[in-house]
Amino acid sequence: MANLGSSSGKKSLNTVTLIFKLPYYTQWGQSLLVAGSEPALGSWNVKQGLSLSPVHQGNELIWCGRVSVITGFSCQYNYYVVDDNKNVLRSESGEKRKLVLPEGIQDGDVVEIRDWWQDASEALFLRSAFKNVIFSGTENAKRELQSTSLNKSLDSEDIVVQFIISCPRLGAGSTVVVTGSNPQLGNWRTQDGLKLKYVGDSIWKANCLLRKSEFPVKYKYCKISEAGVSSLEFGPNREVDVDLSSPKPSRYILLSDGALRESPWRGAGVAVPMFSIRSSEDLGVGEFLDLKLLVDWAVNSGFHLVQLLPINDTSVHGMWWDSYPYSSLSVFALHPLYLRVQALSDAIPGDIKDEIARAKQQLDKKDVDYEAAMATKLSIARKIFKLEKDKVLNSSSFKQFLSENEEWLKPYAAFCFLRDFFETSDHSQWGRFSQFSKEKLDKLVSEGTLHHDVICFHYYIQYHLYMQLSEAAAYARKKKVILKGDLPIGVDRNSVDTWVYPTLFRMNTATGAPPDYFDKNGQNWGFPTYNWEEMSKDNYGWWRARLTQMAKYFTAYRIDHILGFFRIWELPDHAATGLAGKFRPSIPLSQEELLNEGLWDFDRMSRPYIRQEILEEIFGSFWTVIAANFLNEYKKQCYEFKEDCNTEKKIISKLKTSSEKSLWLEKEDNIRRGLFDLIQNIVLIRDPEDNTKFYPRFNLEDTSSFRDLDEHSKNVLRRLYYDYYFARQENLWRENALKTLPVLLNSSDMLACGEDLGLIPACVHPVMQELGLIGLRIQRMPSESNLEFGIPSQYSYMTVCAPSCHDCSTLRAWWEEDAGRRSRFYKTVVGSDDEPPSRCTPEVVHFIVQQHFDAPSMWAIFPLQDLLALKDKYTTRPAPEETINDPTNPKHYWRFRVHVTLESLLDDKDIQAAIKDLVTSSGRSFPGKKVEGAEESGEKLAKVQLNGKP
Repeated sequence: MANLGSSSGKKSLNTVTLIFKLPYYTQWGQSLLVAGSEPALGSWNVKQGLSLSPVHQGNELIWCGRVSVITGFSCQYNYYVVDDNKNVLRSESGEKRKLVLPEGIQDGDVVEIRDWWQDASEALFLRSAFKNVIFSGTENAKRELQSTSLNKSLDSEDIVVQFIISCPRLGAGSTVVVTGSNPQLGNWRTQDGLKLKYVGDSIWKANCLLRKSEFPVKYKYCKISEAGVSSLEFGPNREVDVDLSSPKPSRYILLSDGALRESPWRGAGVAVPMFSIRSSEDLGVGEFLDLKLLVDWAVNSGFHLVQLLPINDTSVHGMWWDSYPYSSLSVFALHPLYLRVQALSDAIPGDIKDEIARAKQQLDKKDVDYEAAMATKLSIARKIFKLEKDKVLNSSSFKQFLSENEEWLKPYAAFCFLRDFFETSDHSQWGRFSQFSKEKLDKLVSEGTLHHDVICFHYYIQYHLYMQLSEAAAYARKKKVILKGDLPIGVDRNSVDTWVYPTLFRMNTATGAPPDYFDKNGQNWGFPTYNWEEMSKDNYGWWRARLTQMAKYFTAYRIDHILGFFRIWELPDHAATGLAGKFRPSIPLSQEELLNEGLWDFDRMSRPYIRQEILEEIFGSFWTVIAANFLNEYKKQCYEFKEDCNTEKKIISKLKTSSEKSLWLEKEDNIRRGLFDLIQNIVLIRDPEDNTKFYPRFNLEDTSSFRDLDEHSKNVLRRLYYDYYFARQENLWRENALKTLPVLLNSSDMLACGEDLGLIPACVHPVMQELGLIGLRIQRMPSESNLEFGIPSQYSYMTVCAPSCHDCSTLRAWWEEDAGRRSRFYKTVVGSDDEPPSRCTPEVVHFIVQQHFDAPSMWAIFPLQDLLALKDKYTTRPAPEETINDPTNPKHYWRFRVHVTLESLLDDKDIQAAIKDLVTSSGRSFPGKKVEGAEESGEKLAKVQLNGKP
């Protein structure tokens, strides 16, 4: 029979009253309601859900609501915070709640459902990283709850309490009991407590028959291991009471108590770019199948996580510029660079095997030779493809792969063919193929064309990449190691995605970051910004598809530049640097607002302020040459840029191509910097789409344009600057993030971490906390403005802590590059007035690494270079050579390779044992057994005492 949501009015239907109760403190204008899968709760239409009313009960605010349903009622439901118009302001995290009424309920009974708000941080342990990896294998030990019937009929003094608790971290073979202050709960003896039964989704339940006279009842939950060891939950006693003054008190109380209160779970991991891994099998660059060795090393070292940089195809330019892993050619395709050609076939001919062996020797270099590695792998893959294409393309597994991925795979293959045919990824140069259409795509990829083998080769490469990465990912899960991916904030301007979905991007703009720790001039990444309004029309389908694709391989991911989901630093596409941008979205300064403040000379403030004395100050005696070639004098000693050099990109072009370039050839860099200083010498940026709107130029007080203003204008601009960057945008940015980020988080089961470094608006951390997003803490980049160095012992639990990351120098290089900073660190963090060692010794590394292991952060994740620095043997390479990226250089070559193979690291039992000792002594979780074979009397790693301080 259908599960009716409410009584239809027929006398034959027995009804019960449900009373929902939830403690929750709201703000003014907010209220709560419950919506669910049945009509009585709105059929998931929140506006038709059951509204709750607030009741003060002691120190708590309890939201209550009642509804009549039939006795066989069951449903899914959740709570929502809404405004006066029932617009959702906040919703619960985690799985949908399930309501199944206990057996034995009779017509007219009252069932009270007491819930706790499902917090996002609680729901983290229901994500695949924990459920399917770290705590996988526990389901086999759990049993489905059998129907429970009470041994006696209820009389007027009886109340049935159903205890419900979530235990996502329960080990295999463990059980849960509830123990408390009366005989049914064992009188606080855990061995006599009420045993709960497992009902799925990490939920345990049991019914308990109590007399009214026994209330209130104090209790706690306790888990009992397979070996019989009991562990009582933390915190104060729980309590259940009933309102006996009610004319019809509840006969049944469903006591949903949230999660078992346990000590915070903490884990550790290692971070290394895919391309940086070195093994005895690779061809000059890390390969997906190398991850199996890395996972083994991680397990031996006590790590539950391996973190990678983005692994998508970046083959835009066909040269080493494509080594930049954050500039995707396709957000769905994997990078051919990580293919293991030896695994393409079981029947590789001898001559190709010989070619592979030679390539292995030739490419075994200190750093990645991106162009040579790519060319070699694709050349060998094409030869193998010719030999086995019919076998592979006709196989059932390939056909299934093509069927499941054709929506992105066919456009990708067509794009790669057109890129190579036209010798450019700039699809605006592709003639009639510049505009994507389904009809053109179908013709491009159809069988029978002369180039169909080329299309199929791209299918073939992606198929094998999928197979190899899937094999590595399955191996990691089996070993209880999380593979953590990276979700780049942007895509390349000349990519498959901008070709297929041009309306999703603002192609006349570029993405970057304002000046910060990484670069005092800001960063310009060159990616077009997103058209969020257009993306919202299909509920961000492109993003949802990206996350679904990532979840095939990863169980956790890093959201690159999470600030971009609050607001993005948007630059005009003619900008080369990241300084003269504005935030999008943001509330600009209106012309009317500025006039009201007494500011009226908009041209003076928004055009480059160039005076003769400024030219002399920047260029010295060379100023006349600069003026003659780049500037027009529109008023005595007042200049403006000529049309052919009035943007940063035009300046770069003119410096390279001008017939007068011999005049500045030897000092081109200095001239360019000087001209950039001139073109950025403004205090207001005029909106290119609305000339009555303005944005304060970042760090406007550093400009001579600001310096030469009158005091009134300066004071007004200072105030408006602070308001624009630190006040007026907060609500807008919060609302923007709460539109987009929940879609990402709900698109997959992966654990999400956000890279929240840089200029952090005040709204960011509260939103991340609300959504259960784990933040990032790098010790040298503290989020506290009054600190030079972060204090790991004071980090919050919902963070990843690390001594360094791929966007900055390694721990060794950072220590050795600045003597003054090193001394300050030694004094304030180590607590010593002695002179610190100039070299970053293993003792120094151990001290800093141990600080991070001991931190309260949920995760401590270390770059592999920092971990290897624990042993002198691995510090022979100059420290600066281990840097992965230089954010100040937009054309940085991403080519760092670890100088030792994974096989050698696996043979080094000492370093694995030392790292695992740091993991275990810090109380962090670890997989597997102790590392075997570490010699007690062999080479010892530093178990440090720095100047007598542990």
